[in-house]
Amino acid sequence: MVVGIARLELYMSGNRSLKDKRRLVKSLLQSARSKFPSLSLAEVDSLDLKNKATIGFGCVSNDAFLVNSILDKVTSYIESTGSFHMGEKEMEILHF
Repeated sequence: MVVGIARLELYMSGNRSLKDKRRLVKSLLQSARSKFPSLSLAEVDSLDLKNKATIGFGCVSNDAFLVNSILDKVTSYIESTGSFHMGEKEMEILHF
């Protein structure tokens, strides 16, 4: 079994409140879930900061190449939305 996990720091400008941030993040999570249905995705940190979101996601497969490909595609998709500036990015692939 191969598990891939990733953590992305996303920065956004123009938010006047946490409500604005949460609306953007919720929209991003919903669109990513619909595009990648086998993915687990959540906001995992920076919950009380209005200009930063930390997103965690992961997937499971029996093929490390597939897991790596999915993590890369999700990261590229999030970057392509244009709503966020990418900060720190961490990815890890675990073999069990």
